[in-house]
Amino acid sequence: MNKNINEKEQTTSPCISICRTDPRTGFCYGCARTDEEKKIWKEEKTSNIWKKGNLNLLMQRMSGWQLETFKESYSHKMKSNVYNLGLSSANISKLMLANKIKKIFKKLTIKIV
Repeated sequence: MNKNINEKEQTTSPCISICRTDPRTGFCYGCARTDEEKKIWKEEKTSNIWKKGNLNLLMQRMSGWQLETFKESYSHKMKSNVYNLGLSSANISKLMLANKIKKIFKKLTIKIV
């Protein structure tokens, strides 16, 4: 029964919207997945146990700036829960950009007295 409860929990996709594949390794620059792994993540029948194991494997593939960037972006994704709203990657990127622009304008705003 415990296994079924864990299976119902959703594992958030490792996609951090940096979707470019390194032609040498075949791994995505953002999440380190192969094209085949990306397809498996999208399949409804893919278990959360597989996804969690794959997520660990992905982080083992990364090092340096890629690993640090991934950890920061994935952590933000998990906290904000924006990616669990059913939005496309393009719309999520636009939403994140809009939020960054808002923060910049807040810092630059000059109050006129």
